[in-house]
Formats: sequence, C-alpha cells, structure tokens
Amino acid sequence: MTQIDLSRADWFKSSHSGDINNACVEVATNIPAIVAVRDSTDPTGPALVFSPTAWKTFTHKLKNSELHSNG
Repeated sequence: MTQIDLSRADWFKSSHSGDINNACVEVATNIPAIVAVRDSTDPTGPALVFSPTAWKTFTHKLKNSELHSNG
C-alpha cells in the first residue's frame, strides 16, 4: 500500500458539523490529486483518501439526499 504524506494537509471542519463532544469529520483538499478525510477526535489516526471526482460525486449525492442509511 502506498503511504500518502498528509503532513502539509490543511484540514477544515464542515460548517454542518455538530459540536457534540467535538466529534467532527475534517477534510483536506490541498494535497494534489486527493481529498483526505479524518476523524477530528483522532488527528494522528488514519485518514480516508478519495479522488476529487469520487469526493465530488459523494458530496453531491449527500446534498441531494441520494444516500440512505440502512439503520
């Protein structure tokens, strides 16, 4: 597996994130060719990495309520 250097990532929280126990998702879009996502409560933990196209599709579907939970 390829290691991606996220040490220069500029992380930000969505304005839609709640303040419950500071549990938020943070996103970094300044790394070339990827969008990284991490748990704000574990900033040194793992991050999910998406292509910009996959991230755009995902957020578009979220905004248009096209994703459904099974729970």
